Amino acid sequence: MREQNYALSGLLGPLIAVICIAGSILLSPWFSWEINALSDLGHSVNSDVAPLFNFGLLSCGFLMIFYSVTSFRGHAKYTSYFLMFSGLALQLVATFNEVYKPLHFQVSVLFFLSLCFASVSYIIEKRSILAVVALTIGLISWILYGLDVYSAGIAVPETVSSMATASWVVLAALKDYFAK
Repeated sequence: MREQNYALSGLLGPLIAVICIAGSILLSPWFSWEINALSDLGHSVNSDVAPLFNFGLLSCGFLMIFYSVTSFRGHAKYTSYFLMFSGLALQLVATFNEVYKPLHFQVSVLFFLSLCFASVSYIIEKRSILAVVALTIGLISWILYGLDVYSAGIAVPETVSSMATASWVVLAALKDYFAK
């Protein structure tokens, strides 16, 4: 595989996650943005769509790790370590789904914190305005949720913060792909 094609994993990872999560939501009439966490879709006992949902997270995590140790490392050496850790944490979220209640909560917190650290690293390393905006949007969504400013399930800040982070990851992957 040509080096340029490694950058495609940085595009495919988030895309697969979005497709699998959206498919899981569409196939789950019980899911509500007002009360649920995204991880409710991955509960291996209570959710019929758990295989689809968890496959999306596992695949995205794998592709983020792959992207981090290949193409992205040349683009942002230090951030690649944080992004690799985020990919691993995402795989842990899928592996230790809600059936493993206390452990699932811990790896979920680890995943979302790792997104913050990856964004901060990218801001410092690449002076990325998009990463600043992504981090700000993600943090505000969690703060507003924690303060009960709006009435919604935890799926809302989960989605907002992960999609915001994915924006700079996908842009970096596009830059890596077209630069080579």
